[in-house]
Amino acid sequence: MTDSEKKVIYLDHAATSWPKPPTVTEAVIHAMMHDAANPGRGSHAMAVRASRVLFETRKQLSKLFNIKNPNDIAFTSNTTMSLNMAIKGFLKPGDHVIATSVEHNSVRRPLYYLEQTIGIEVTYVESDEKGNLNIDDVSKAIRSNTTLAIVNHSSNLMGTIMPVAEIAELTKKHGIKLLVDAAQSAGIIPVDVKTMGIDMLAFPGHKGLLGPQGTGGLYIDPKLELVPLLHGGTGSQSEVREQPMVRPDRYEAGTQNTPGLAGLKAGVQHVLHETVESIHTKEWALTQRMIQGLQPLKGIQLLGPELGEPRTGIVAFNLEGVDPSELSFILDQHYQIAIRAGFHCTPLAHACAGTLETGAIRASVGIYTTDVDIDAFTEAIKEISLNYDGA
Repeated sequence: MTDSEKKVIYLDHAATSWPKPPTVTEAVIHAMMHDAANPGRGSHAMAVRASRVLFETRKQLSKLFNIKNPNDIAFTSNTTMSLNMAIKGFLKPGDHVIATSVEHNSVRRPLYYLEQTIGIEVTYVESDEKGNLNIDDVSKAIRSNTTLAIVNHSSNLMGTIMPVAEIAELTKKHGIKLLVDAAQSAGIIPVDVKTMGIDMLAFPGHKGLLGPQGTGGLYIDPKLELVPLLHGGTGSQSEVREQPMVRPDRYEAGTQNTPGLAGLKAGVQHVLHETVESIHTKEWALTQRMIQGLQPLKGIQLLGPELGEPRTGIVAFNLEGVDPSELSFILDQHYQIAIRAGFHCTPLAHACAGTLETGAIRASVGIYTTDVDIDAFTEAIKEISLNYDGA
C-alpha cells in the first residue's frame, strides 16, 4: 500500500473541510460540463444557466443566514477577501475601530494598512487566556469617532465563541456598525444576521459550508454602501465609467467562479439538510472526547474553553518538550494524522493564550470525523508523549 492509499485521519477542518459531500464534487463537475459560460455576460442558454447557478447559491446562503435579499451577498474568493472588502470599503480617515484580541491576520493586517495609509485608529479589546471577552471592556473602548466594531465569531486558535448578539446590542445603541468574521462559525454554529444584529458577515465557502476552495462571500446590510474593492466588468451598465450601484454587480467585478459556486450551493444544501444545530452538537461532542483523551497526559497544555464549556470544533494544545512543528511532522509521517501546527495566522490570540513564543498544535473536527478518529489521535499523542526523546 502506498502512502497515498493509506487512510488519512483528517483533523484540519478549521483550515479546509475534507472530504466534501459527494454532491459537492458532482455539482462542480456538472457545472464544468454544462454551465461553465460567463454568468451575467450573455443571453445564450449556457450563460443564463451560469447566472442561475449564482442566484440559486445566493438563495441557499440567504436561507442559512436569514438574509432577506440574496443580492445583498457579494461573492468573493475567501473570507480574507470578504474582510478586506468590508474593512477597506467602509472605513474613512479619522475613523476609530474596535476589534478583539483573537482576530485573524485577515483583520489585523488590513487595519494596520489603513492605520498607516489613511490614519484610522484601532483598539483591540483584550480577551482572557481562554479567549473570553468581557462586554464591559467593549463598552469602555467606544469613542465619539468609533464607526465599526469587528469580532471573530469563533477563535480559530481556541474555539471560543464570542457573544455577537450582545456586542451588536451595544454597538447599535451607539450607531456603530458590526462586522463579523464567520470563518469558523458559518455552517458550524447558528448565524442569523437579523436576530444577531450583524451589519456585515464575512464567510468562507471551503470550511463549514463544505464547498470548494476559492469560494466565499460578504453579506452587506442594504442600508450600507461600501467602496468596491475591485472595479471592472460586471455585465451591467457597461456604457458608464463608474462601477454600477446595483447589487451584487457593484461588488463583483470580473468573471465569477461558477463551478466553485455550484459546489458551494451543494455544500450549503447539505448543511441545511443536516441542520447547523445537529452539526454543532456532533462536533462539540467530538471535541469533548478529544479533551478527555488529552487531559490526563503528562505535559499537556490545553488552550481555550474548559471541558463542558461552549466551543467550536477546535482543540489547540502544546506538549511539553516537543516543538509543535515536529509533533505535526511525526503525526503526519508515522500516524497519517493531518493537523495544523504553528501560529495559525493569529498572533493576537496566541498572545492571549500565552503561546506567542511557541505556537501550538491545532486539531479540528468536521462532519465526517468519528470517535475512532479521535481515539486514534489521542492514542498517538499518548505514545509520542511517552517515547519522545528529542532525537
